[in-house]
Amino acid sequence: MTSSPSERIFHIATESDWRRTLETGTYTTSTMGRSLADEGFIHASRRDQVAGVFERYYRGLGERLVLLTVDPARLTDAEVVVEPVGDDTYPHVYGPINRSAVVDAAPLDRRGRSETMMSLWVKGMAARMGIALAVMAVVAVVVVVAQQLS
Repeated sequence: MTSSPSERIFHIATESDWRRTLETGTYTTSTMGRSLADEGFIHASRRDQVAGVFERYYRGLGERLVLLTVDPARLTDAEVVVEPVGDDTYPHVYGPINRSAVVDAAPLDRRGRSETMMSLWVKGMAARMGIALAVMAVVAVVVVVAQQLS
């Protein structure tokens, strides 16, 4: 058991849990559907473990997810303990995560990868283009029908 790692740790959160943290100032969700009070700690991972955690617990969830990057040195009311889980070790946060300890919150795509500003822009542009094409198709149908009626 190792206490307080100096490198950053990661936690997958639902967007709604993260929004609540922005309002309250503290994050207390341990894992999907379980709170810090239920579990006794908040599950976290090293960066190289994030993809596996996503695959095992979050793929197909249907809810928007955010990858939180936590700086353990900034935690005010919690301690990070690295503990064995199976054949590996994982960081566990014993206490609430204060908002100021979260140094980044990046949206995750449906494959568990962090979305960049460019990928978000492309998705938004594709959605707007799809809507524009649908509107143009409706207008074309209306014009054709109007011409046939005249």
